[in-house]
Amino acid sequence: MPFCVAVSGGIASGKSSVCSLIQNSGIEVIDADMIARELVQPGQPALQDIAQQIGPQFIQTDGHLDRTLLREHVFANQADKIRLENILHPRIQAELFRQSQQAKSAYALVAIPLLSPAIRNTSYAWINRTLIVEAPEEMQLQRIMARDGSSMALAKAMIATQLRFSERLPMADDVLINDANLAQLHEWATRLHRQYLQMA
Repeated sequence: MPFCVAVSGGIASGKSSVCSLIQNSGIEVIDADMIARELVQPGQPALQDIAQQIGPQFIQTDGHLDRTLLREHVFANQADKIRLENILHPRIQAELFRQSQQAKSAYALVAIPLLSPAIRNTSYAWINRTLIVEAPEEMQLQRIMARDGSSMALAKAMIATQLRFSERLPMADDVLINDANLAQLHEWATRLHRQYLQMA
């Protein structure tokens, strides 16, 4: 099992950018979001569970999940949000662990957007270190709207449902506040990469 660094933080805080910059140095990135997308491809058991437990209206005529419609629905329906998490999270955790075990680089970055202190200490006890990436809320809002085509109201709702920085902080070994330009972010990412190489 390689040295594993979890990368988490607020939505649209720049976690993917940090991971990409470090990945360019030859470090494997294992991404929970990518795994989640694979789990809901046509024919996958998780997609069938979504149709049965949340509703068939979220499956398009071509068999693919309507991610936008489902996202809007679960943000307005707490019970279905919990159902969706119960369908996906155990599968995501198992696949993250499996892929991390197989990583061949000096260490592995494990991108887990929805990591919380309680989950970190139980389901992800195999993680060696946790990096929290945060950004000012105004920057998050602009990025969400530009990335997803979401309304300001939906972007605010998405942020409001997430853990606050103060709630994530207890599990942080390292914190990166992504409020500067790309050149500065690259410098910070390089510094972290060197630190993790030494630890690994």
